[in-house]
Amino acid sequence: MPRARYKTLVDTFAEDIRSGQLPPGTRLPTHRQLASSHGLALVTASRVYTELEAMGLVSGETGRGTFVREIALPPGQGSGQMNVAAGMLDLNFNYPSLPGQADLLRTALRQLALSGDLEALLRYQPHAGRMHERAVVARHLLTRGLRVEAEQVLVVSGAQHGLAVTMMALLKPGDVIAVDALTYSGFKVLAETLHLEILAIPVTASGPDLHALQSLCHKRPVRAVYSMPTLHNPLGWVMDLAQREQLVSIARQHNLMIIEDAAYAFLAENAPPPLATLAPERTVYVGGLSKSVATGLRVGFVCAPAAWVKALERTIMATTWNVPGVMSAIAVAWIEDGTVAQLEAQKRQDAKARQALAAQVLKGLTYISHPCSYFLWLPLAEDVRADQIAMSLQRENISVSTAEPFAVTTHVPHALRLALGSVGIAPLREALVKVRKVVEW
Repeated sequence: MPRARYKTLVDTFAEDIRSGQLPPGTRLPTHRQLASSHGLALVTASRVYTELEAMGLVSGETGRGTFVREIALPPGQGSGQMNVAAGMLDLNFNYPSLPGQADLLRTALRQLALSGDLEALLRYQPHAGRMHERAVVARHLLTRGLRVEAEQVLVVSGAQHGLAVTMMALLKPGDVIAVDALTYSGFKVLAETLHLEILAIPVTASGPDLHALQSLCHKRPVRAVYSMPTLHNPLGWVMDLAQREQLVSIARQHNLMIIEDAAYAFLAENAPPPLATLAPERTVYVGGLSKSVATGLRVGFVCAPAAWVKALERTIMATTWNVPGVMSAIAVAWIEDGTVAQLEAQKRQDAKARQALAAQVLKGLTYISHPCSYFLWLPLAEDVRADQIAMSLQRENISVSTAEPFAVTTHVPHALRLALGSVGIAPLREALVKVRKVVEW
């Protein structure tokens, strides 16, 4: 097909979609039907749809066909979309906060202003953090079941920065990393930015399919595995000890590095030991205080085998030089005086209350969650499209996430992830009632 004709067909479809002549949810002709009706080669017909998909106008779904997307919804509507309009109830992004946290900050700033070390905080800090701060974080991690030396701890600007530092320092473009088929959206963005190849591990109701991981390692040169064993985002599972031991066994057999993301681990009570405890020689443990304390407190930590610390420290230098001293000083003071432990306990109770409310409002609907998590996963019926549901809820002034930001497979399930921690209890009830109404309509 001459290039002009091929491009004309793409432009015609695009114009019809943008004008509303082809409304959202319209099933387009199959590739073969398109090829036959326009006298195209099958590969050219496929290319037409590929270009439309790259433009964000259609989505191809294995076994179902190609559908017009809801283009009024921001592409990739998910936890990366933080700019929620005024008046919108945010069930998209989690920034759990408790009454009185602002007063805690005022007190901390007053105490910091009276400290004799204030002038030192205005200077550059060691790249991995001051040693006494690293020691405090190491003691804090004992409450997670992780025993590490202070020299193995690096203070970073939040858990996301910790993941970036880990991947930049210890992986290189083209490396293959195995991740759960549904995973943290921020990790996906990092992997794509750093040109890492992602392989999807199928998921089960209680964790990743580790037999499938074993098979992937036999077929491909997998370099690392990214895991959220304690309170997975978005599926909420907590892997049991047997699963963790099996994952460690596979990692040792195939010489995999393990990246353990513990951003939400504080919410799960009596969890099995971290992977970093079971396989300390090959695990990088990443956590932070954004969820347990406040998203504005950009302080996190990376714990790694001693042999990897220098490379991680060098990458901190290359990215942020160091965590601002004022931020790390506040974080460490709150760990030492018990404020962090108090907030974590209160947030566990808050998350339980929100899950109980969701169970009451959504009773009868099938969804996946953990009783202490700040989110839930709501699969939709086979004939229901997630982008249209999200758009309908947006018209009701409710922002939600579809599965797209979390999926690392070609086929994206039609589901919603509902963040429960960013609005008050009364507005949350109102929002969940509307979610139920729109989903069941």
